[in-house]
Amino acid sequence: MNIESAVLDRYTAGAQAREESLCCPVDYDNNLLAILPQEIIDRDYGCGDPSRYVQEGDTVLDLGSGGGKICYMAAQLVGPRGRVIGIDMNDEMLALARKYQSAMAARLGSDRVEFLKGRIQDLALDVDARDMWLLENPLKDDADRERLASWEAKQKASRPFIADNSVDLVISNCVLNLVADNEKEELIREVFRVLKPGGRVAISDIISDRPVPANMKNDPELWSGCLSGAFHEAEMPALFAATGFAAVTYDKWDAAPWRVINGITFRSVTLTAMRPVMAGATNAYCELVYRGPFDTVIDETGQSYRRGERIAVTPERHRVLTGPAYGGAFIDLPKDSTESAGCCSAEMDSGGCCG
Repeated sequence: MNIESAVLDRYTAGAQAREESLCCPVDYDNNLLAILPQEIIDRDYGCGDPSRYVQEGDTVLDLGSGGGKICYMAAQLVGPRGRVIGIDMNDEMLALARKYQSAMAARLGSDRVEFLKGRIQDLALDVDARDMWLLENPLKDDADRERLASWEAKQKASRPFIADNSVDLVISNCVLNLVADNEKEELIREVFRVLKPGGRVAISDIISDRPVPANMKNDPELWSGCLSGAFHEAEMPALFAATGFAAVTYDKWDAAPWRVINGITFRSVTLTAMRPVMAGATNAYCELVYRGPFDTVIDETGQSYRRGERIAVTPERHRVLTGPAYGGAFIDLPKDSTESAGCCSAEMDSGGCCG
């Protein structure tokens, strides 16, 4: 089965007429939907609402942006200082999103959304530039294919389509499951690459409670229907953590299944995570105490935190552990008992605390 062709065919049809079987019930903010064209709302096939994680001033990248619904919602939240980039491989979906771009720019007060053609598992590749190269250099033999591979490698290294460290928030709505299993890890590595240090992820997608068997994975209808390519519920956070993400969390978990097929439960979730800010050369530190309720917890770096014990961490790690993703799990302490505020430098100055 050619997964990419099956997905392109299904969603090309879905761009032209609404397909109810692709729809997973979601409650969106009606205030954000109010200025959107009805055609875009009708041709949306999501399973969550990652737009609620958008902050003012963000540069947002929407993976598999489809008809542009989430992009246009996010554009209202980023404000005039922000930017939204939608990326998709489906020409029909891109045409639908771009059809209303001028009208939406007028409603928003500025042109802060763009839609690009690209593969979400290879965000460095400029697909349009590659297609132009192929027009001028048609492939005839293995030597031509080697030249294409060389051109792609050079383009990705020198002019990556989505630049390293350029995005504040990566979002996606029921799209990662459409990517082939052998490309999912590369997709997550690409998300890590394009995020700024401290950048965030909000991925709404479908997961399964049991591994999906091969006979279901080979069914193009089930794959393109956001089912047989779903992550196993333990696999998705594990892959993000293994890639280097911190604070990996199922922030939303639908208790009610979306579908049950052959005894396998498929449900909608939203996974959040952040790219850590790497520690610099510093003697600075902060002291934290893990509150509980568990005796000991271990984070993505392998560091363990025992309930009630002080532990010294770098200012960068402090910002992660005391951030909203950890929900107040840690108590921020003064560096020593002579200090009256929880701060984080080896030599206190008037600048105060971490962050």
